[in-house]
Amino acid sequence: MQNFNFYNPTQIIFGANRLSELDSHIDKGAKVMIVYGGGSAKKYGTVDRAIEALGGRKVIEFGGVEANPQFNTLMKAVALAKEEEVDFLLAIGGGSVMDGTKFISLAMHYEKEPEDLLFHGFSGPPAKKATALGCIVTLPATGSESNAGGVITYKDQKYPVMCPLTYPKFSFLDPELTQTLPREQIANGVADAFVHVIEQYLTYPVDAKVQDRMAEGILLTLIEDGPKTYSDSDNMEARKNFMWSATNALNGIIGVGVPQDWATHMIGHELTASYGIAHGRTLAVVLPYLLRERKDKKKAKLLQYAKRVWNISEGRDDEIINQAIDKTENFFNSLGINTKLSSYGIDEAGVDRVTANMEKMGLTALSETQDLGLDTVKRILKNAII
Repeated sequence: MQNFNFYNPTQIIFGANRLSELDSHIDKGAKVMIVYGGGSAKKYGTVDRAIEALGGRKVIEFGGVEANPQFNTLMKAVALAKEEEVDFLLAIGGGSVMDGTKFISLAMHYEKEPEDLLFHGFSGPPAKKATALGCIVTLPATGSESNAGGVITYKDQKYPVMCPLTYPKFSFLDPELTQTLPREQIANGVADAFVHVIEQYLTYPVDAKVQDRMAEGILLTLIEDGPKTYSDSDNMEARKNFMWSATNALNGIIGVGVPQDWATHMIGHELTASYGIAHGRTLAVVLPYLLRERKDKKKAKLLQYAKRVWNISEGRDDEIINQAIDKTENFFNSLGINTKLSSYGIDEAGVDRVTANMEKMGLTALSETQDLGLDTVKRILKNAII
C-alpha cells in the first residue's frame, strides 16, 4: 500500500424527512444563497422546504445551473452572491449543481481572474478563501456531496477544479428526494458511481486489502441495488443503498494508498463536451472497450475483479477476464444504456474530433501508468463505434 493522507470534514445527514434539521447546521445570522438547476428542485418543493427550514434567514435564489455547469452561468451567480454579500451557499440538486456551487464559493474570493481557477488540474488552484457551502442531494451519482472536486465547462471544454476549501460543511442525503428522477437519470447515476469505483480499483495490486474490499462491496451493492432502483421507484431500501454507494464511491476513502486510473473519465469528458452525451453514459461506453484494450496491463486486478465481483473463476485467465468485461458491459445495457458510439451518432470522424480535443487539452498520457496515448484512445473509441 502506498503512503497517503486522508481528510474529509463533510458531515453526512442521511435519511428521510430530515430537512427540518437544516436550521441547526448554518449560522443563525447567515445570508444564504440557494443554488439549483433546471427547475425540478422548485417544481417538487425541495427549495421551498429548504427555505422553510432556514427560518428567518435572508435567502437568495439562483437557478438555471446546467447539467454540465457553464462558466458564464456560474459567474452570474458569483456576481449575485457578491452583490448580496452572501455568507453561505446551499446547493440543491445533483453533481453539476454541487460542482457549480463549489466554483462559486471559490470565485467569490479569488484574487486572480476567475478563469484561472480552471487551469490547475488535480493539484488545485492557489485559493486562500471560499464561502462555506452545504448540499441537499437530489441525484446520487458523482459523490460531489462529500469531496472537494468539481468539473466546470468553459469554452466547450471540461476542467476539473480541486480545492480542500470546497468540501461541503454538510450534505443531506434523503433517498425520498430522488423518487421523482427519470429512470434515465438513475441509470446514469449508477453507471457514474460504478465507474468511479473502477477507476480507483482496476489498476495494479499494491496489497491495499481494506480499500479493495470496500471497493468490491460498493460494486456488488450497485450491481444488486442499481437495477432495483432503476426499475422500481418505490423500493426505498434499494434506493438508500444506491445513494450511499454513490457517496462512498468518491468520498476519498477507497482511493487512498492505491494507484488511480481516470482515463475513462478523461475520454468521457471529451465525449460530453463535443456531443452533449450524459456523463454517466459516456463512461459506460468507454469503460468496456478501455478494459479490453488494457487487459494485459490490468490482468491481476481484472482476475481479482472477475472472481470477487462477478464470481467467475473457471477457465483460462483470458476467458475469465473477457467474461468479466462482458458482464460489466451487459450490466450497463441492463440499465437501458447503449454502449455503442454509433447509437449516439458518432463515427470515425467524430473519434478524430474527440482525440483532437484531447490533444488540445494536453490529455496525451493517461492511466495509472501514464502510458495510454492518443493512438490507443483512438483505437478504443473506434472499437466502440459498432
